[in-house]
Amino acid sequence: MHPSITRIGRGARPAGPQGRLGRRFGFAAAAFALSICMLGTTLPTSLYGLYRERFGFSELMITVIFATYAAGVIASLVLFGRLSDQIGRRRVLLPGLVLSALSAVCFLTATGLPLLLVGRVLSGLSAGIFTGTATATLIDLAPAGRRGRATLVATVANVGALGSGPLLSGLLSQWAGSPLRLTFWVDLALVVPAAIGIWAMPEPIAGTSHPQLRPRALRIPKEMRSIFIEAAVAAFAGFAVLGLLTAVTPDFLGQEPE
Repeated sequence: MHPSITRIGRGARPAGPQGRLGRRFGFAAAAFALSICMLGTTLPTSLYGLYRERFGFSELMITVIFATYAAGVIASLVLFGRLSDQIGRRRVLLPGLVLSALSAVCFLTATGLPLLLVGRVLSGLSAGIFTGTATATLIDLAPAGRRGRATLVATVANVGALGSGPLLSGLLSQWAGSPLRLTFWVDLALVVPAAIGIWAMPEPIAGTSHPQLRPRALRIPKEMRSIFIEAAVAAFAGFAVLGLLTAVTPDFLGQEPE
């Protein structure tokens, strides 16, 4: 699960949700869209061995591809972390899904390493935009007294989708034809209903008339620093191991005899 600097439940002005459908639909739509966005970020994981065979890049380059994703996430958090507090949740979530779709298009049309790198950067930007804003949206739309459950739903949608991405692409690559294309056609097909749901959901935040898009310094309140450091160290270690495992597993399995 990626970090977020979106303000959740503080600072943003509630709008008393306005939209075509109710809070319950909006909650489900935001959870579904979060799942689809995060699913797209890990879909390529099982396919890197195939890309390596097709394009002939090294194991080191797979690590570089992973690093470009992280760069996109960090840039997105710094630049857009609080944007939804200013212009509303839908206006941030929809572009996040567009970036996710563009990432899938890059992989779908890739003829070499450059488009793979662009696709991973776009995927990172989408994830950085989506994780904080979607979590904030779930909390905004949750029934009174159930906001704790909203954070649980966000965590399950996020982590569950991250784990499901390699599984889905692995199954498609094993049992379906043209795995480097079908995987991302499936991804695009899933993004469409996610975008429709976000478009139709209630908008819980009243946007400002003069939004300011500028980098915001990362800041941790003094009373939370010790807890944050402990959690951050554990999260860093866990995701470092996960990143290493997902980076080398495709190549390792590709060397196994059939």
